[in-house]
Amino acid sequence: MKYEDIINDYISQLPLDVEPRGLYEPIRYVLSLGGKRIRPVLMMKAYEMWREDGRDVLPQAVALETYHNFTLLHDDVMDHADVRRGMPTVHRKWNENTAILSGDNMLLLAVKWMGEKCMSTFIDTAIDINHGQQYDVDFETRNDVTEQEYIEMIRLKTSVLLGCAVRIGAMMAGAPAEDVESLYRFGEAMGLAFQLQDDYLDVYGDSAVFGKEIGGDIMCNKKTYMLINALAKAEGDDKAELQRWIDTVDADRKEKVAAVTAIYNKLGIDRMAKAKMEEYYQVALEALDQVNVPEEKKQPLREYAAKMMKRNK
Repeated sequence: MKYEDIINDYISQLPLDVEPRGLYEPIRYVLSLGGKRIRPVLMMKAYEMWREDGRDVLPQAVALETYHNFTLLHDDVMDHADVRRGMPTVHRKWNENTAILSGDNMLLLAVKWMGEKCMSTFIDTAIDINHGQQYDVDFETRNDVTEQEYIEMIRLKTSVLLGCAVRIGAMMAGAPAEDVESLYRFGEAMGLAFQLQDDYLDVYGDSAVFGKEIGGDIMCNKKTYMLINALAKAEGDDKAELQRWIDTVDADRKEKVAAVTAIYNKLGIDRMAKAKMEEYYQVALEALDQVNVPEEKKQPLREYAAKMMKRNK
């Protein structure tokens, strides 16, 4: 049985078919939408580097997945997003008040299911993620965001949760502290590569596969790796056109996405993004090399990391 199937089966049996329905039905809906389950899979695989059966950490793994989905629920409200994983977002299917309250309850359920042993690590990570989210909000009103600032923002908002997943898996397995930290660096670097992939796929992905409409970041002028570097590299007519599209209110989606993508292509932003992804992927592999277990114990994580780098959604 695949890790994803084990996780989905566990999620399907969570005690969520209870009253009040208006609070719990959106939670069941969000968790039933699936997704890649990357964080719980990483936790289980990390645990199995020292112990036999990753199902031992299913409560913690699903707690982290519940927390992750809570952040998406609130992100969708803040971003006014209509679609998540090809389905209506909670605030569209119900309303914003429901999305906020159900999201809050998901956070509390995640805390409850995480257990005391990992609570400090989990809370520290959640605080980091809030910091990252605030930086993301701050960037919306800035036109001088640097690549370094952006990388730090996505490290906090996205990468630390992947690092947390493998750290908790290793901690629950009783791994030595130095191995726990090496695994954390692996997860954090993979998280950076993963988020840069999201930036890339939002421009160059297939909407039918990606699960949401392509060009969303372009339409809302989101400060991504792509846009930040395009603004830094563009000159003359290219810079003027890029700024014109950024300043245009109610632009035609098809036109704006095509025009900005053409500028990205001309400046080689797509190649830059791919090179940066590969850079962090290699950092992750180097960190995994430092973990002091036999190579065959590392292989499942190594293979999973390679699979993550080849995703198209």
